[in-house]
Amino acid sequence: MTALAALIRRDIRIALRVGGGALIGVLFFLTVVVLMPFAIGPDLALLTRLGPAILWLGALLASLLTLDRMFAADHEDGSLDLIVMSRTPLEFTCAAKALAHWLAAGVPLIIATPVLGLLLNLDVAATLTVALTLLVGTPALTFTGMIGAALAVTLHRGGLLLAVLVLPLSIPILIFGVAASEAAISGPLAFGTPFSILCALTLVSFVIGPFAAAASLRQGLD
Repeated sequence: MTALAALIRRDIRIALRVGGGALIGVLFFLTVVVLMPFAIGPDLALLTRLGPAILWLGALLASLLTLDRMFAADHEDGSLDLIVMSRTPLEFTCAAKALAHWLAAGVPLIIATPVLGLLLNLDVAATLTVALTLLVGTPALTFTGMIGAALAVTLHRGGLLLAVLVLPLSIPILIFGVAASEAAISGPLAFGTPFSILCALTLVSFVIGPFAAAASLRQGLD
């Protein structure tokens, strides 16, 4: 456990460096949210209705933007081979790296959501609801995206393949995240049903993600 904690701290430091992706993800999220009102126009009612979807879509794209750094630094300096051959189960290591990536890149998106929601004409309660769904759903985006990051880390221009692999897997998370947000804000659906499904998707990603990523790394480095 000490080794895994050290790995999490190391990955957080890497993600917070310039070029690590954490700041880039927040800036991209901000850019998407700021540009949407210009694209939609002055219809405040429409902007409010689309606000949760815009926030979720921006968070999804920002998360995708930083996924390629999850294993890239370890592969570039050769430490990824040592991680694969270490006595610590690779599945635990992958889970620790995904957790570190979410803490460094996902949590800032959640913190920024209440502020950015005001730009979309959402009230405080609505933005906090969207932030709650992102708090539950963004770990699923990270643990699902980890599979694509593991597959693409050894490939030339793997970032293009990463987007192709991860986006289809992220669509159910996006659908139920937006559905839960809209249900809490305007209805008519009950909030509990889509939110429970979103929680279930996150739990499934916690189980499947590390094992699938570990298998992908072993196969790619053989």
